[in-house]
Amino acid sequence: MESSSQTGTGSPTLIRGMGLWSATSLNMIDMIGVGPFITMPLVVSAMGGPQALLGWVVGALLAVCDGLVSAELGAALPASGGSYRYLREMYGPKKWGRLISFLFIWQVSFSAPLSIATGCIGLAGYAAYYWPELDTVLAHHDAALHIPWAGTLQASWIVTPGTAVAVLICFFTVLLLYRNITAIGRLSKILWFGVMGTIGWIIFAGLTHFNAARAFDFPPGAFTISHKFLTGLGGAMLIATYDYWGYYNVSFLGDEIKDPEKNIPRALLLSILLVACLYLMMNVCVLAVVPWREMMQAGQNNTGLYVVSLFMQRVYGAWAARLVTGLVIVTAFASVFSLMLGYSRVPYAAAKDGNYFKAFAKVHPVHRFPHISLLALGVVAAAFCFLRLKDAIAALVVIRLILQFLVQAVGVIVLRITRPEMRRPFRMWLYPLPALLASAGFLFILFNRENWQKEMRYAAIILLTGVLIYLIRAWKDSQWPFSEVQHQTLNH
Repeated sequence: MESSSQTGTGSPTLIRGMGLWSATSLNMIDMIGVGPFITMPLVVSAMGGPQALLGWVVGALLAVCDGLVSAELGAALPASGGSYRYLREMYGPKKWGRLISFLFIWQVSFSAPLSIATGCIGLAGYAAYYWPELDTVLAHHDAALHIPWAGTLQASWIVTPGTAVAVLICFFTVLLLYRNITAIGRLSKILWFGVMGTIGWIIFAGLTHFNAARAFDFPPGAFTISHKFLTGLGGAMLIATYDYWGYYNVSFLGDEIKDPEKNIPRALLLSILLVACLYLMMNVCVLAVVPWREMMQAGQNNTGLYVVSLFMQRVYGAWAARLVTGLVIVTAFASVFSLMLGYSRVPYAAAKDGNYFKAFAKVHPVHRFPHISLLALGVVAAAFCFLRLKDAIAALVVIRLILQFLVQAVGVIVLRITRPEMRRPFRMWLYPLPALLASAGFLFILFNRENWQKEMRYAAIILLTGVLIYLIRAWKDSQWPFSEVQHQTLNH
């Protein structure tokens, strides 16, 4: 694979400027972000007590299983685009793989901006600790549309001063990313130290003020297996899955990673292990200081989710709460930065293959990065900042599970069967068990939640419209499945 910054024709290409340390730090800040700081009340609310820790544990195991899938594919197919390239190769680049990889890019047009928007919304939510008026609702609207074959589609949007903050963060991130990858790699290391310092302080404060009776104050029947327990676990795992996501971010930057066959699996699995340990320790520490019933009420009301600020206020006082709020805001921004960097390379890779809109294949003539893809991603993410955090997370997870992770977990087995000769520098441990467990875990999350049909309807509509758009484009350009039909017609 070409490692220079110019092709033989003189056109600009991407730069291999990120080593293992840069890739791992970028993954970690992507995974952590604002997620665990603002979603703790949501997880506790889903399970109704500190048994919510089970959601984090099972979520970590699910991340490891799916991480092994991404590690094998990332080492075998190291290039920009990540899952886009994997799906194309797994299901056949000239037939079904072309359709499925297009559907992946199509869902990324929704899920990637949703992911970025949740980070911006969460950042604005923590800023409300400084300025409570940011939570003031200026306008909101709930809409419902009944479609005979799909049921009732529900949508809502909300406008607060915090919404404006979230939108501004989107555009500021685009401005920072409008430069080459080498400078970004250095910046990711600086952001990593900020993220680790914040979590380290929270864990230290919790361990030095630990109240085991409060941390493990389980309500009666907390672990009794029932329909309520299973739906609660499904809801908690959905949030935990959102918080762990980001471990695969390095796969999207395959053309910009040094020695990708080794560094992609290493960065991916190392970031999962480190972040899982940090999450579990941080959650136990917070539960040992802030009563879980208080957190559950915040999660149900979807307000006052800045639980880490309240945690520090009770441990050290107002000064510490203000300081940690600022650190969490920096951490949230680091995640938005990493997400926008990784996802901006996905439409670029597809457009280069002729499987997406041509404009996204353009590379900046000076700094050599996909600037059209980056700008489009930032604009759509800004639009999604008008959603409620809880709704945005649920929509994001369901869309991505159906149109990316399930087909990828199944596809890695398909690839092993159809192309056993393929060079695989890294092979998943205990094959095919991790892929099967990941698939089972994703299906559990999809169907074991309250009101699970809501997001499934939107995912189905995105899937069907994506198929329709692909077929129209394929017919117009004489591509599969129409190319073979037309070829046979000409022969007759």
